[in-house]
Amino acid sequence: MTDHKTRAPAAPSGQLAGQVVASFGRRYRVELADGTLIECATRGKRSDIACGDRVNIQHSGDNSGVIEVVLPRTTLLYRSDAHKQKLIAANVTQVVIVIAPVPSFYDDLINRCLAACEHGGIAPLIVLNKNDLPQFAAAWDALAVYRSLGYRVEGICAKQDIAPLGALLEGHTSVLVGQSGMGKSTVVNKLVPDAMMAVAETSVALDSGKHTTTGARLLHINASSHLIDSPGLQSFGLHHISAEDIAHAFIEFRTWLGQCRFRDCTHRTEPGCAITHAAAAGKIAATRLASYRTLTEDRLRAQARRYD
Repeated sequence: MTDHKTRAPAAPSGQLAGQVVASFGRRYRVELADGTLIECATRGKRSDIACGDRVNIQHSGDNSGVIEVVLPRTTLLYRSDAHKQKLIAANVTQVVIVIAPVPSFYDDLINRCLAACEHGGIAPLIVLNKNDLPQFAAAWDALAVYRSLGYRVEGICAKQDIAPLGALLEGHTSVLVGQSGMGKSTVVNKLVPDAMMAVAETSVALDSGKHTTTGARLLHINASSHLIDSPGLQSFGLHHISAEDIAHAFIEFRTWLGQCRFRDCTHRTEPGCAITHAAAAGKIAATRLASYRTLTEDRLRAQARRYD
């Protein structure tokens, strides 16, 4: 049931206020303040609605409705490429990046998620799952760069003890993100034991009986803690963020921003680049600088194609 922290403001006469708790394509499940679930569509081809959005709906009867208004968001996590954007979750207070020693995680994906968090004003939490594996120690050591930057990093074994993570989710609306195979489903099922039932019911309702994990779903851990499970990621484009904002989203860059020889320095190949010099002196990790440069080059290539 939606608690006072997530309840939407009163809707205009004739409409009902609720929150999107599941999304699949242009089909949505909306939870009303009393816990009633309504299967909703949108008018026309509108698809700019995310799981977690607070909305006003027009109830059509037969447990169906139409989303009329999306209320202002406090936060929005989304990714984009040169052609389109993919909304992940709205009104979240925390992004939980779930990784594991096996299969191997990608530093670049972590860096992109962290940049999105910094740009969107959302607190990140890195969770290294499967601490029962022999490869865990090496994976933990590889995350030292993030701990040195002040990011929270927690090691768990979701199959054995989810309590350490549960404590970090208390009072938050969190969204889980990460590559496929990292154990997100295990995390969800341990935190919300009836999650599989909820997922199955939602899949049937929103996808004509096809069981799928391609949609996002909001689950309630308790009255004040909520969890959005999102599909596994293989990429995390940030084409909606300007090059200047991307540089600022890499928090260790901030000390040297504005100190380059050229005002429009992209911190790639320009002489007199303060960021490059800081990296050479060991003050910026090579993996972080490489991720930043890849992001910048992606944007430049997309811009070049646009003007060809």
